[in-house]
Amino acid sequence: MTELSPPSSAASDGIARPWLDATLPIDDRVELLLAEMSLPEKAGLFFHAMIAMGDGGALAEADPRFGLPSTHDYVVDRHMSHFNLLTSDADARSMAVWHNRLQELAASTRLGIPVTLSTDPRHSFSENPGAALRAGAFSQWPEPMGLAATRDADLVRRFGDIARQEYLACGFRVALHPQVDLATEPRWARQVQTFGEDADLTAELGSAYVRGFQGESFGSASVSTMVKHFPGGGPQKDGEDPHFAYGREQVYPGDGFELHLKPFAAVFAAGARQVMPYYGMPVGTEYEEVGFGFNRSVLTGLLRERFGFDGIVCTDWGLVTDADIAGDPFPARAWGVEHLTRAERMEKILDAGADQFGGEACVDLLVELVFDGVIPEERLDVSARRLLREKFALGLFENPYVDVDAAERIVGAPEFRAAADHAQRASITLLSNDGVLPLRAGAAVYAEGIPGDEIVAWGGRPVDDPAVADVAVVRLHAPYEVRGTTFENFFHAGSLEFPDATRAHIAELSAVVPTVVDVLLDRPAILEPLVRSASAVTANWGASPAALLDVLDGTFPARGRLPFDVPRSTAAVEASRPDVPFDTADPLFRFGHGLTL
Repeated sequence: MTELSPPSSAASDGIARPWLDATLPIDDRVELLLAEMSLPEKAGLFFHAMIAMGDGGALAEADPRFGLPSTHDYVVDRHMSHFNLLTSDADARSMAVWHNRLQELAASTRLGIPVTLSTDPRHSFSENPGAALRAGAFSQWPEPMGLAATRDADLVRRFGDIARQEYLACGFRVALHPQVDLATEPRWARQVQTFGEDADLTAELGSAYVRGFQGESFGSASVSTMVKHFPGGGPQKDGEDPHFAYGREQVYPGDGFELHLKPFAAVFAAGARQVMPYYGMPVGTEYEEVGFGFNRSVLTGLLRERFGFDGIVCTDWGLVTDADIAGDPFPARAWGVEHLTRAERMEKILDAGADQFGGEACVDLLVELVFDGVIPEERLDVSARRLLREKFALGLFENPYVDVDAAERIVGAPEFRAAADHAQRASITLLSNDGVLPLRAGAAVYAEGIPGDEIVAWGGRPVDDPAVADVAVVRLHAPYEVRGTTFENFFHAGSLEFPDATRAHIAELSAVVPTVVDVLLDRPAILEPLVRSASAVTANWGASPAALLDVLDGTFPARGRLPFDVPRSTAAVEASRPDVPFDTADPLFRFGHGLTL
């Protein structure tokens, strides 16, 4: 264990730190600290940026690949203390060591303000540096869409509680999730991290998720949840995503704006502490046609005033500054205000009611705006109070450090992995079966997407020739269009049709041997050609080969239920209204469908 001391009641230069007196009410401690802060120190609170860790838990130098400053620059020079860890492949011990070194650096600054470390989801199978990170050292669960397929709020709360423990062990205190958008547009690229298409199910599971992460009462054992993407991503024009200019418009031809608010009302009632608005701009509504992070009618009028939300509002990443992402230039997501300067965008975001700039680090620009009289310092104080209050409520000022040895024991603990494995099995959904299932032990299996040693471990005989097999099992990924840049291709968008070659292959294979097709259904693909050819079709949202085989042979009874409608055709998708759930005509499978064995 690394022995570290909590912050001292006096800085090395002799400055008293009365805000460290834990016997005082939190609001009094906030005011004592705020009174001591300089303008640059206040401004540093407003930036929530990506940060990397060095090898073996070292503090990182500047990283030109991702345009990241050094950790020293961030913490000491820019006075920043809110970061989202980019690294996904480190072991738990290295993350804990790095976290403690980061907090030691923060403690060495004039006021010793501790770092609040956040993370995108990191408990599943996906890897998208703009949205989620593969589990790595953590227990590996199905995506939230798969959690929705279990229809089990207790399981979702249990997930949140386990993830909370693993996050705390490494120092993560803010979860940049859950995502309670409604997946009402079948083509939308971000839906796999939602709870699906139904507002009531999303409200129920989103609330359970928040309670799992934050606990019965909010405090030093909690992970603060940043629910997103207010007031609901999902109704995207043509299903395109507003990470990109061609997907900036959210449209409501079915007048469904209010329905998309329903899950947010539920998670606010469950105690969600923070909110992230989406990039999109509403078109044809009563609200200003600018991105939600710039939108005063949404953030102040709707969120602050109608819902009474007084927690932290952090914009989605990169609303102010153009950036280079994975070697390609991308403009700031300043949708509807592209004409504004960086300073004017910042002013509009603060006027809208946000507290933090996600993915930005331009502290000097905010200081300049206050110095020039464009933004009053009193406006900074409003958000600074919220941001400091959260640090105090999380107990970071009492002890920001973690136990390195405990991190190794807790992260990926056997009982956590067992619970995750159970959830994977519970989420797998049997869509069709002509009698080929359950598989029998000892079968000769021709497999695509399942290693031979997994077949052997299950009790089957792997064969390379389908003609001599008893059954074929093929794992596929839902289709998507290849776009022009690396970053775009992390977001699976475009057509839901499987390529002709895939459809033909399944048909030809099925003519030789009974074939089971399992699809990672991160979007509701056009499955009809596969269902017509294959003997059985299953859907998963992140499941190991072992989990799948346990369901196919009946060891774990099939119990998953679809969290959305599966459309019958592209024409039905194109004719549906993107803001209205269950609006595709004559779906192949309806929400809630799932066979048993």
